[in-house]
Parts: sequence; C-alpha cells; structure tokens
Amino acid sequence: MRAVWLKEFGGPEVLIAGDAPEPVAGPGQVLVEVTFANVTFVETQVRAGNGPFAVRLPMIPGNGVGGVVSAVGDGVSADLIGRRVVSVLGGSGGYAERAAVRSDAVVEVPPALALDTAVALLAAGRTAMWLVRAAKLGSGDRVLIEAAAGGVGTLLVQLARAAGAVVVAAAGGTRKVSLARDLGADVGVDYRAPDWTARAGTVDVVFDGVGGAIGRSAFELLTPGGRMLSYGLAGGTWADISDDLAASRGVTLVRPRITPEEARPFTESALAEAAAGRLRPVIGQRFPLSRAADAHAAIQSRATVGNTLLSVSAPPPAGR
Repeated sequence: MRAVWLKEFGGPEVLIAGDAPEPVAGPGQVLVEVTFANVTFVETQVRAGNGPFAVRLPMIPGNGVGGVVSAVGDGVSADLIGRRVVSVLGGSGGYAERAAVRSDAVVEVPPALALDTAVALLAAGRTAMWLVRAAKLGSGDRVLIEAAAGGVGTLLVQLARAAGAVVVAAAGGTRKVSLARDLGADVGVDYRAPDWTARAGTVDVVFDGVGGAIGRSAFELLTPGGRMLSYGLAGGTWADISDDLAASRGVTLVRPRITPEEARPFTESALAEAAAGRLRPVIGQRFPLSRAADAHAAIQSRATVGNTLLSVSAPPPAGR
C-alpha cells in the first residue's frame, strides 16, 4: 500500500510518500480502508522532533482516520465489515491507505454525517466538547477563545454560543478573526495587535489553545472566580502560570487529562451534534496523501484555518 514515511526528524520535506507493508487485522482488530486522515499541529511537532511524546523512527505519522471497515480479526463481529468509522490510532499509522485498528477504538459514523466531517470532529470535537463541559459555562459568561479559527477553536465558538455565553474570539489575522465572527463570535480581536487585550476586555473563562505570552496575557483578563482551560501550545510553550499565582487571583486552572476511554463519549456526542445540524467543523484545506509535506508546511506557516485533511481515497456513500 501507499503511505507517508517519517524516517528522520526535520522540516516538512522529510515526509516522503512510498510503499509500506500491508496491515492485517489481528485479534481484536479491524482493517480500515482509509478515506481521510486528519493532520494536526501536534503532528508537525512530532515530525520536527519536539513533540509531546517520544516516537521511534522510521514511522508512518498520523493519529486520526476515517474510512470503511474491510476485514475483521479474531474475536470481532463480521457485522462491522462495510461500516463507515472513525478512529484514533495511538499516534502513528494514519498517513496510509489502510490501517489496522483496535475494534473498541472505532466509532461508527452516523448515516446523516459525511465522512470528512466526522474525521474533522475526531480530535477537535472530543476536545471541544470536553472543554465546554469542564468549564461549566453558564448563560451570560464572557468567554475568550484563543486560536478561534483553528479546529478546536471554531467548534468552541459554536458550543459557547449555544450555551448562552458571550464569545470573544482571538485569532491571528483579519481572515481568521472574520471566520470566527461568521461562526457566531460576538467580539473578534487580532492577538497580533499590541492592544488586543484592551479590545478583548475582562472575561470569566479563557480557552487557552496557544499558551506562551498570549496565554499569559489572556490569564490577566480573568475576573476573580474565573476559569482558565489550557489545552494546546500553538505558541510553543504552555503559559507560565503557577497554581499559586492563579490562587492569588481567585482563578481555577484546568488542564485536560482524559484517557481514550473517557474521550469516546465526547467523540460520539460531537458526531451526534453534527449529524443533527447543531455543530459544524471547518475543513479549511485538503491535500492528497502524497502531499502530506505540503499539509505540514501550511500548518507550520500559520496559513491554515479550521481542520486540515489528507484525502486518501474516494469517499464511500453514506449509509452503513
């Protein structure tokens, strides 16, 4: 089969398309014919050699995929064959035409939902759903969403609005701010402007997907009793906020720590919300499998909005 290999750490150019051994569904596994693979910021860090977890080379990158089950291993019901599913892979193997996946890791895609939409919701959807629940948003809460034009951020804008919050969307550049406003944000600010915090104003909740100096500046906007949920470090580092500093301000710090088993219900909820028309992920760019390097380059240059997908094969018809 065709796949994309990472054999040395470096820039996007180290991602090379080539042949790979055909995976086989072992005991407790299913074989998925991959239609779309998700590409995330964390994967660009892994490729560069500074990811949040250690990897062994050579490897096929990619964690989230969607496609159709074509075979099952021992102990798995054959009823799964032909089903449209999405799944995480444990951090590798996604940039490929086929993937062997634990059967308990696959989530069936609702008939009303397009497969690319489901893949876009796989990582970002579960994260956004968890964050909104953990924040305990109330009607009238004023919420600041960093990286509001990203995969998670675009969903947070929609979910926070649905919860009755006043949404302040912070993003880098007028195009990204406009996208967040189109999705329902009440206020949009460009956090590359020196006065962005003054334009944002005080808030009750911060969803910190950037970290670094922007995350720290956002922390300063929180009112006593506020909550700051840090889930990403697009800026390269976590915001430098100690528990003691937060306590002195009366702010609660929350950092997502959920297991795959705990994440599954949030993934299912995100898919159900999208199938019902209440949640829409933004797919900003698509690349063929052979151009995975270009996908990484686009993300790394901050040129992307929403989710980035690799198109691996033609999508199957909706249904099973």
